[in-house]
Amino acid sequence: MAVSIGTAPERSAASCLGPVFHMPDERDPFLARSLQYLQENLRSAGPAVTASYSLLGAILLLGGAGHLLDRWRETEPWGLLAGLLLGLVVGFYELAKVMWRP
Repeated sequence: MAVSIGTAPERSAASCLGPVFHMPDERDPFLARSLQYLQENLRSAGPAVTASYSLLGAILLLGGAGHLLDRWRETEPWGLLAGLLLGLVVGFYELAKVMWRP
């Protein structure tokens, strides 16, 4: 039996928010186990994904700020290089905090 997606017949406040997702039937152990493993993988990968996004975000944000500073002060490429370097340091610091957490 597959996962069914539909709307609830009654119109409560919760049913107005969107489709209702039903858990698979217990008679389908393959789908139930697959969804359970997917949920466990997503839960365990959450901190690493957050750290990688913060690494990319820090590089892009601080590199962009350095580029804007260069355009304003006409000191190209020093502000961009400083922003990228600072973004790398901040991003890898956040990554190290997640990876070396006890």
